[in-house]
Amino acid sequence: MNPDSTLTQKEIKSRFPIAIYILMISAFAIGTTEFVIMGLLPEVATDLDISISKAGLLVSVYALGVAIGGPLLTVMTIRLPRKILLMLLMGLFVIANILSATASTYKLLLIARILSAFTHGTLFGVGSVVAAKLVSPDKQASAISMMFIGVTLANILGVPFGTYIGQAYGWRSTFWVVSFLGVFSLLALAIFVPKLPKQDIPSFRKEISVLRQPQVLLTLLTTVFGFGGVFVVFTYISPMLTNITGFHHDTVTSLLLLLGAGLTIGNIVGGKLSDWKLMPSLIGMLILLIAILGLFSLTIHHKFATIVTIFIWGIAAFGTVPGFQMRVLEQAKSAPNLASALNIGAFNLGGAIGAWLGGIVLESPLDLQSLPWVAALVTLVGLILTILSKVFESNNVLKKKAV
Repeated sequence: MNPDSTLTQKEIKSRFPIAIYILMISAFAIGTTEFVIMGLLPEVATDLDISISKAGLLVSVYALGVAIGGPLLTVMTIRLPRKILLMLLMGLFVIANILSATASTYKLLLIARILSAFTHGTLFGVGSVVAAKLVSPDKQASAISMMFIGVTLANILGVPFGTYIGQAYGWRSTFWVVSFLGVFSLLALAIFVPKLPKQDIPSFRKEISVLRQPQVLLTLLTTVFGFGGVFVVFTYISPMLTNITGFHHDTVTSLLLLLGAGLTIGNIVGGKLSDWKLMPSLIGMLILLIAILGLFSLTIHHKFATIVTIFIWGIAAFGTVPGFQMRVLEQAKSAPNLASALNIGAFNLGGAIGAWLGGIVLESPLDLQSLPWVAALVTLVGLILTILSKVFESNNVLKKKAV
């Protein structure tokens, strides 16, 4: 059968595993290029003759590019067929990483990072919609979680391996490798991802209408705060493990791998639970996350307890991701693309706010060991907003008529 032809629902179900895995590989490539720059900042700074703090702006600008550029690019490309759009985005991703690899100045590298960030927000947003449409309704959250496993694998494998390549052969080598991975993803998307039926091509007017739906906006806020608490701790996890728990620097890498394993398991479990009962599962996972963060304030002083806590924390942290993404798709059924891209931006905004808040805590009279309970308070705000969203939905409050 020609993979470019429009498939029936039965045919789509028979093809979706391969297509979902290709989306996961694409997510792996994007996740790697987002986070690997953090481990290469000294090399970039030395090569381009800039300060470490100036090089650090490459991280901040990327996050802003995802949060702002993703939704904008989604609106601009709203009429394109979803498969074609995914291929164009991956093509743009390849170009952006080639530009990063060949950038002769800081400004050119900054532009390349912004361009790559634009593809990030849109591809994850559209990819989530496509993943959900490639499976039956009772498997949609699991399909989304499978795609997001690519991000966790990027942190476990892509970032350490990419950092090693960059330190051993020059930071530009890392972006060349990511570019080749992007080319592979582009070809695989062309071959294995089927076209969606024509009626699934979105309407510009319907997509924009999500900005007038209070429940969608409330859901975006739950993502910002519910996920933001994770980064209050995650950003400073290495100094916490060395300065408080007393682990050696060499051991931290192994502990981060354990955390990555927890993130992967949480993504899978969160997807299955969200397919079962979305809101109860999301609320339960947030409660677990708050509890484990609060407990971390105590266990951080004991090595074995810290090891156990980190693993469970990883499960709870990414166990919320499929639920948050599925919730926004549920609330924007007739116009999911922009809402999905906005939610990807909300994840990044939450991460940026969490990292910023953690920095404020460290500059205050508080110290590193205060970060877990501060993170728990941020997540608590997300839990309250999630419960309010469910209560409002049950009582038809904030209900918006379809446009």
